[in-house]
Amino acid sequence: MNYSGQCLCGAIRYQLTGEPKVVALCHCSDCRRSAGAPMVAWAMFPESALTVTKGQPKTINSSGTAMRSFCADCGSGLFYRNAAILPGLVDVQTATLDDPDVLPPTVQIQVAERLSWMQHIHELPEFERYPS
Repeated sequence: MNYSGQCLCGAIRYQLTGEPKVVALCHCSDCRRSAGAPMVAWAMFPESALTVTKGQPKTINSSGTAMRSFCADCGSGLFYRNAAILPGLVDVQTATLDDPDVLPPTVQIQVAERLSWMQHIHELPEFERYPS
């Protein structure tokens, strides 16, 4: 299977080939802080499956051996690598896929750091669009 995606502004585009090893929702504080969101959905692929087809992501060392890549123009988080614990693998933020529905999460990780209110998020009122 082939997948494609991009950052918010379109300065970075990428393609993925094959199937992910896992698709997970991560609740760790580093992911939350990096994304400015209560959790991040990741799809883990072999590094060889990823091709950046447009632009050049900026990469920073976010903690120890963790390397996070993002668009320097719009700030969209894109990729996560950690050669010490995940050699040869890259995590891709699935919300940046052109069709994020094609890779639904199958597991939640780092739930020890999950925000307490996330356990009950499904109980909140819902609106199809911004309420008036």
